[in-house]
Amino acid sequence: MDIHDLSNEFPITRQYNFLDNAAVAPISRRAAQAMHAYVDQAQESGPVDSEWYARADRVRQLAAQLLNASTEEVTFIKNTSEGLSFVANGLPWHQGDNVVTAAGEFPANIYPWMNLAPRGVQLKMVPEHDGCIPLEQLIEAIDSRTRLVTISAVQFASGFRTDLAALGHACRQKGVLLCVDAIQALGVLPIDVQAMQIDFLSADGHKWLCGPEGAGIFYCRRELLGQLHPSTPGWVCMVDAKDYGRYHFEFRPDARRFDSGSYNIAGILGLGGSLELLLELGVDRIARHVLDLTDRLAAGLTGKGYRVISDRSPTHASGIVAFASGRHDHSQIRQWLHHQHRVIISCRRGRLRASPHVYNTPRQIDELIELLPAHGCAAACPQRTSASCIAAPTAIDRSQTPT
Repeated sequence: MDIHDLSNEFPITRQYNFLDNAAVAPISRRAAQAMHAYVDQAQESGPVDSEWYARADRVRQLAAQLLNASTEEVTFIKNTSEGLSFVANGLPWHQGDNVVTAAGEFPANIYPWMNLAPRGVQLKMVPEHDGCIPLEQLIEAIDSRTRLVTISAVQFASGFRTDLAALGHACRQKGVLLCVDAIQALGVLPIDVQAMQIDFLSADGHKWLCGPEGAGIFYCRRELLGQLHPSTPGWVCMVDAKDYGRYHFEFRPDARRFDSGSYNIAGILGLGGSLELLLELGVDRIARHVLDLTDRLAAGLTGKGYRVISDRSPTHASGIVAFASGRHDHSQIRQWLHHQHRVIISCRRGRLRASPHVYNTPRQIDELIELLPAHGCAAACPQRTSASCIAAPTAIDRSQTPT
């Protein structure tokens, strides 16, 4: 498959220069087709000969392949928060235990741990330093009462990528568990739960996995399945789930022990369509392409006078480039790009944020750079915060395949 021409898989490219995959990504055509097929069958024949759950198990295999995990260690979740809450609510905590994380984490990776305060569990936050979370400070924050470190693979507001292999090694040496919020990395950067010594991982599918919202992936290391008590037991998670007339309270021995009830089949099958596409392209290839795009963007932004906040070193670079202007209003820039030029980026924590994916092209990166108001313009403009003083470049015809 040509990684440089994915416009058929992502029709959004015909209408927008969409550079906001760290928010909610467009679903792939594969995902849409899988969901349409489910809806058609559900409408025409219902569950008769559907094998929907067998298809879901195939998606489970794809998810395990993406993580380098076994299928027994993977199950489905509604969202990232649910998977993180499985861990927070399922571990046997003791008064005085603590959890180490980073300040600036997305709230999904904060509130489940704050919720443990009534049980005497402290949440320790390592501060961000100019867009970075120093690994040595995370490790130094671990003490004799630390039970778990929970961290985003990539920070949502800065794009800082955690060195998970180094952190996983340190946690394993210290006898501390490692929990990863992988929603800003899974699908665009390689994640190997074995090599990185990750104990728990959670990620919804609506960002870099290019799947629908409400269908994600949860991983629990095999050796910990029996130690993590399911917090929302239901009929599906039991050993004899289909023996409806007999109550036998025994959790399944695999990750399906966390499944409380019926699956979001439409969402899971849609997620499976995108997983097939991403695995065919190869995550290593996707990462190289996206990192080339973000390197190009960072260089262009610097040349235009913007401050690039994201660490662009090989260890910490990601698919997110956070940047700031000392002269222009970020919200006005974002709205102007959207409404006048159909270029989509975000504002997060007082920063502009661009996040291209595999279907984006160098030409689209160059368009964003060219459109952004130059810093020298503000001094000459009556309205220092207005982007309208910048002459627009030649419009791109989005009805054609981007090159």
